[in-house]
Amino acid sequence: MKHVFYKYQGAGNDFVMLDNRTNPITLTNSQIALICDRRFGVGADGLILLENSEVSDFKMVYFNSDGALGSMCGNGGRCAVAFAKSLQLFSDSCVFEAFDGLHNAAVLANGTISLGMSDVTEVSLHNKNYLLDTGSPHLVCFVDDVKRVSIKEEGAKTRYSEAFIKEGVNVNFVEIKNGSLIIRTYERGVEDETLACGTGATATAIAAFEAGLIKSSSVKLVALGGDLEVSFKKVETTYTDIKLIGAAEFVFKGNIHV
Repeated sequence: MKHVFYKYQGAGNDFVMLDNRTNPITLTNSQIALICDRRFGVGADGLILLENSEVSDFKMVYFNSDGALGSMCGNGGRCAVAFAKSLQLFSDSCVFEAFDGLHNAAVLANGTISLGMSDVTEVSLHNKNYLLDTGSPHLVCFVDDVKRVSIKEEGAKTRYSEAFIKEGVNVNFVEIKNGSLIIRTYERGVEDETLACGTGATATAIAAFEAGLIKSSSVKLVALGGDLEVSFKKVETTYTDIKLIGAAEFVFKGNIHV
Protein backbone atom coordinates (compact mmCIF):
# COMPACT_ATOMS: atom_id res chain seq x y z
CA MET A 1 0.00 0.00 0.00
CA LYS A 2 1.25 3.48 -0.86
CA HIS A 3 1.56 6.15 1.84
CA VAL A 4 2.64 9.77 1.72
CA PHE A 5 5.54 10.60 4.02
CA TYR A 6 7.20 13.86 5.05
CA LYS A 7 10.86 14.24 5.98
CA TYR A 8 11.80 16.79 8.69
CA GLN A 9 15.05 17.59 10.48
CA GLY A 10 15.98 19.45 13.63
CA ALA A 11 19.68 20.24 14.11
CA GLY A 12 20.44 17.39 11.70
CA ASN A 13 18.33 14.87 13.62
CA ASP A 14 16.04 13.62 10.83
CA PHE A 15 12.66 11.92 10.93
CA VAL A 16 10.10 10.37 8.62
CA MET A 17 6.63 11.70 9.45
CA LEU A 18 3.32 9.98 8.67
CA ASP A 19 -0.08 11.60 9.20
CA ASN A 20 -1.86 8.69 10.88
CA ARG A 21 -5.06 10.47 11.90
CA THR A 22 -7.37 9.05 9.19
CA ASN A 23 -7.15 5.49 7.85
CA PRO A 24 -4.41 4.70 10.39
CA ILE A 25 -1.83 2.08 9.55
CA THR A 26 0.18 -0.25 11.74
CA LEU A 27 3.80 -0.84 10.79
CA THR A 28 5.95 -3.74 11.93
CA ASN A 29 9.38 -3.19 13.45
CA SER A 30 11.02 -4.50 10.28
CA GLN A 31 8.98 -2.15 8.08
CA ILE A 32 9.96 0.85 10.21
CA ALA A 33 13.61 -0.21 10.19
CA LEU A 34 13.52 -0.51 6.38
CA ILE A 35 11.95 2.94 5.98
CA CYS A 36 14.65 4.44 8.22
CA ASP A 37 17.48 2.58 6.48
CA ARG A 38 19.78 5.08 4.73
CA ARG A 39 20.65 2.72 1.86
CA PHE A 40 17.43 0.83 1.17
CA GLY A 41 14.79 3.19 2.56
CA VAL A 42 14.05 6.87 3.02
CA GLY A 43 16.74 7.23 5.68
CA ALA A 44 16.12 8.72 9.12
CA ASP A 45 17.06 8.64 12.80
CA GLY A 46 13.48 7.69 13.57
CA LEU A 47 9.88 7.49 12.37
CA ILE A 48 7.02 9.49 13.88
CA LEU A 49 3.30 8.81 13.57
CA LEU A 50 1.13 11.87 14.12
CA GLU A 51 -2.18 10.62 15.55
CA ASN A 52 -5.40 11.91 17.06
CA SER A 53 -5.49 12.49 20.80
CA GLU A 54 -8.43 12.73 23.17
CA VAL A 55 -6.54 15.00 25.57
CA SER A 56 -4.47 17.31 23.36
CA ASP A 57 -4.06 18.75 19.86
CA PHE A 58 -2.34 15.59 18.60
CA LYS A 59 -0.32 12.57 19.65
CA MET A 60 3.27 11.80 18.69
CA VAL A 61 4.27 8.13 18.49
CA TYR A 62 8.03 7.83 18.03
CA PHE A 63 9.99 4.80 16.80
CA ASN A 64 13.76 4.43 16.80
CA SER A 65 15.48 3.66 13.51
CA ASP A 66 15.75 -0.01 14.51
CA GLY A 67 11.94 -0.19 14.49
CA ALA A 68 11.47 -0.35 18.25
CA LEU A 69 9.01 1.94 20.01
CA GLY A 70 11.04 4.80 21.45
CA SER A 71 10.71 7.04 24.46
CA MET A 72 10.54 10.84 24.26
CA CYS A 73 12.55 12.47 21.46
CA GLY A 74 13.14 16.21 21.85
CA ASN A 75 14.17 17.05 18.29
CA GLY A 76 11.51 14.66 17.02
CA GLY A 77 8.98 16.49 19.15
CA ARG A 78 9.98 19.84 17.68
CA CYS A 79 9.73 18.37 14.17
CA ALA A 80 6.31 16.89 14.99
CA VAL A 81 5.17 20.36 16.08
CA ALA A 82 6.40 21.85 12.79
CA PHE A 83 4.59 19.06 10.89
CA ALA A 84 1.37 19.60 12.86
CA LYS A 85 1.62 23.33 12.17
CA SER A 86 1.83 22.60 8.43
CA LEU A 87 -1.35 20.51 8.77
CA GLN A 88 -3.04 23.52 10.43
CA LEU A 89 -3.71 21.66 13.67
CA PHE A 90 -2.95 24.80 15.68
CA SER A 91 -2.04 28.45 15.24
CA ASP A 92 0.92 29.55 17.38
CA SER A 93 0.98 27.15 20.33
CA CYS A 94 -0.16 23.63 21.07
CA VAL A 95 -0.24 20.76 23.52
CA PHE A 96 0.63 17.27 22.34
CA GLU A 97 0.77 13.82 23.84
CA ALA A 98 4.03 11.84 23.84
CA PHE A 99 5.57 8.80 25.51
CA ASP A 100 6.28 10.67 28.74
CA GLY A 101 3.06 12.69 28.94
CA LEU A 102 1.80 16.05 27.68
CA HIS A 103 4.09 18.72 26.25
CA ASN A 104 3.48 22.40 25.55
CA ALA A 105 5.09 23.88 22.45
CA ALA A 106 5.09 27.16 20.53
CA VAL A 107 6.28 28.46 17.18
CA LEU A 108 8.36 31.55 17.93
CA ALA A 109 8.54 34.74 15.86
CA ASN A 110 11.75 33.62 14.12
CA GLY A 111 10.17 30.29 13.16
CA THR A 112 12.03 28.19 15.70
CA ILE A 113 10.16 25.75 17.92
CA SER A 114 10.11 26.04 21.71
CA LEU A 115 9.25 22.69 23.26
CA GLY A 116 8.36 22.23 26.91
CA MET A 117 10.11 19.20 28.39
CA SER A 118 9.16 17.08 31.41
CA ASP A 119 10.43 18.07 34.86
CA VAL A 120 13.63 16.44 36.07
CA THR A 121 13.52 15.44 39.73
CA GLU A 122 16.70 13.40 40.07
CA VAL A 123 20.29 13.78 38.89
CA SER A 124 22.69 11.10 40.09
CA LEU A 125 26.34 10.23 39.64
CA HIS A 126 27.52 7.12 37.81
CA ASN A 127 31.30 6.65 37.72
CA LYS A 128 31.74 10.44 38.07
CA ASN A 129 29.35 11.07 35.15
CA TYR A 130 25.81 12.45 35.43
CA LEU A 131 22.77 10.21 34.98
CA LEU A 132 19.28 11.64 34.49
CA ASP A 133 16.05 11.11 32.58
CA THR A 134 14.71 13.90 30.35
CA GLY A 135 12.03 11.74 28.75
CA SER A 136 14.80 9.33 27.74
CA PRO A 137 17.67 8.14 29.96
CA HIS A 138 20.99 9.96 29.46
CA LEU A 139 24.51 9.74 30.78
CA VAL A 140 26.47 12.99 30.48
CA CYS A 141 30.29 12.75 30.36
CA PHE A 142 32.33 15.98 30.47
CA VAL A 143 35.60 15.77 28.51
CA ASP A 144 38.47 18.11 27.68
CA ASP A 145 38.33 17.68 23.89
CA VAL A 146 35.18 16.14 22.42
CA LYS A 147 36.72 15.91 18.94
CA ARG A 148 39.16 13.30 20.20
CA VAL A 149 36.47 10.93 21.53
CA SER A 150 35.48 7.90 19.44
CA ILE A 151 31.75 8.42 20.02
CA LYS A 152 30.45 5.14 18.58
CA GLU A 153 33.08 3.00 20.30
CA GLU A 154 32.97 4.70 23.70
CA GLY A 155 29.21 5.19 23.63
CA ALA A 156 28.59 1.52 22.83
CA LYS A 157 30.85 0.44 25.68
CA THR A 158 28.62 2.28 28.14
CA ARG A 159 25.31 1.51 26.47
CA TYR A 160 26.05 -2.25 26.52
CA SER A 161 27.76 -2.29 29.90
CA GLU A 162 26.32 -4.37 32.71
CA ALA A 163 24.67 -1.34 34.29
CA PHE A 164 22.71 -0.36 31.19
CA ILE A 165 22.44 -3.37 28.88
CA LYS A 166 18.84 -4.18 29.88
CA GLU A 167 17.19 -0.81 29.18
CA GLY A 168 19.99 0.98 27.34
CA VAL A 169 21.15 4.55 27.82
CA ASN A 170 22.06 7.48 25.58
CA VAL A 171 25.60 8.73 26.12
CA ASN A 172 26.59 12.39 25.70
CA PHE A 173 30.21 13.58 25.52
CA VAL A 174 30.48 17.29 26.27
CA GLU A 175 33.17 19.96 26.12
CA ILE A 176 32.63 23.40 27.63
CA LYS A 177 34.08 26.15 25.45
CA ASN A 178 33.50 29.92 25.58
CA GLY A 179 30.35 29.52 27.62
CA SER A 180 28.74 27.04 25.20
CA LEU A 181 28.39 23.29 25.51
CA ILE A 182 29.78 21.34 22.56
CA ILE A 183 27.89 18.06 22.51
CA ARG A 184 28.17 14.77 20.68
CA THR A 185 25.71 11.95 21.40
CA TYR A 186 25.55 8.19 21.01
CA GLU A 187 21.86 7.24 20.78
CA ARG A 188 20.40 3.90 21.77
CA GLY A 189 18.06 2.56 19.08
CA VAL A 190 20.19 4.20 16.42
CA GLU A 191 23.26 2.56 18.02
CA ASP A 192 25.56 5.19 16.60
CA GLU A 193 26.33 8.88 16.84
CA THR A 194 23.62 11.21 15.60
CA LEU A 195 24.02 14.81 14.49
CA ALA A 196 22.02 16.02 17.49
CA CYS A 197 19.78 14.80 20.30
CA GLY A 198 17.18 17.03 21.93
CA THR A 199 16.71 15.06 25.15
CA GLY A 200 20.51 14.75 25.27
CA ALA A 201 20.95 18.52 24.93
CA THR A 202 18.42 18.99 27.72
CA ALA A 203 20.19 16.47 29.95
CA THR A 204 23.57 18.06 29.23
CA ALA A 205 22.43 21.58 30.14
CA ILE A 206 20.96 20.38 33.42
CA ALA A 207 23.99 18.23 34.25
CA ALA A 208 26.38 21.13 33.59
CA PHE A 209 24.36 23.36 35.91
CA GLU A 210 24.10 20.64 38.56
CA ALA A 211 27.88 20.15 38.40
CA GLY A 212 28.51 23.89 38.81
CA LEU A 213 30.25 24.06 35.44
CA ILE A 214 27.87 26.78 34.21
CA LYS A 215 25.96 29.44 36.14
CA SER A 216 23.27 30.45 33.65
CA SER A 217 19.91 28.69 33.43
CA SER A 218 19.77 29.49 29.70
CA VAL A 219 22.37 27.49 27.82
CA LYS A 220 23.62 27.41 24.22
CA LEU A 221 24.58 24.00 22.87
CA VAL A 222 26.55 23.28 19.72
CA ALA A 223 25.80 19.92 18.07
CA LEU A 224 27.22 18.55 14.84
CA GLY A 225 23.95 19.30 13.04
CA GLY A 226 23.23 22.74 14.44
CA ASP A 227 22.73 24.89 17.52
CA LEU A 228 20.16 24.38 20.26
CA GLU A 229 19.17 26.29 23.36
CA VAL A 230 17.91 24.95 26.67
CA SER A 231 16.41 27.03 29.46
CA PHE A 232 15.07 25.93 32.84
CA LYS A 233 14.34 26.86 36.43
CA LYS A 234 15.58 25.01 39.49
CA VAL A 235 13.11 24.92 42.36
CA GLU A 236 14.71 23.20 45.34
CA THR A 237 15.84 19.87 43.83
CA THR A 238 13.55 19.91 40.80
CA TYR A 239 14.36 21.28 37.34
CA THR A 240 11.15 22.68 35.89
CA ASP A 241 9.85 24.96 33.13
CA ILE A 242 12.41 23.32 30.82
CA LYS A 243 12.41 24.56 27.22
CA LEU A 244 14.24 23.04 24.24
CA ILE A 245 14.53 25.65 21.48
CA GLY A 246 15.77 25.32 17.92
CA ALA A 247 14.87 25.11 14.25
CA ALA A 248 12.74 22.30 12.83
CA GLU A 249 12.60 22.22 9.04
CA PHE A 250 10.73 20.41 6.28
CA VAL A 251 13.13 18.58 3.96
CA PHE A 252 11.02 16.75 1.35
CA LYS A 253 7.84 14.77 0.71
CA GLY A 254 7.42 11.45 -1.07
CA ASN A 255 5.59 8.14 -1.30
CA ILE A 256 6.48 4.81 0.24
CA HIS A 257 5.04 1.35 -0.40
CA VAL A 258 4.68 -0.86 2.69
